[in-house]
Amino acid sequence: MKAQRWMWIVWPAFLVAAVLEMLVFAFVDPSEMHWQGHSLNLSREAIYTLTFFIFWGATVVSSALTTLLSMSPFEVNQCPVPSSERPRDCARNGNCC
Repeated sequence: MKAQRWMWIVWPAFLVAAVLEMLVFAFVDPSEMHWQGHSLNLSREAIYTLTFFIFWGATVVSSALTTLLSMSPFEVNQCPVPSSERPRDCARNGNCC
């Protein structure tokens, strides 16, 4: 289930990062980009790659936050310890850890 959830996060983020990359570089020339007043001494391909991973990282965080907020209270409060391994006081009050 966790692998499936990660694919729900990473794959749409990849697609959105690709679209952002195309939109940004349709209007921005990478050779004219500057950072803190200095020219970037990187090739066009390096700038394309770095910005893609920055866009991908930002959209992964966004998708992960959406997935986290969509979880039910049961999923959030579910005890990770199997009931046979829980301490006695945990089993009495229904809460664990």
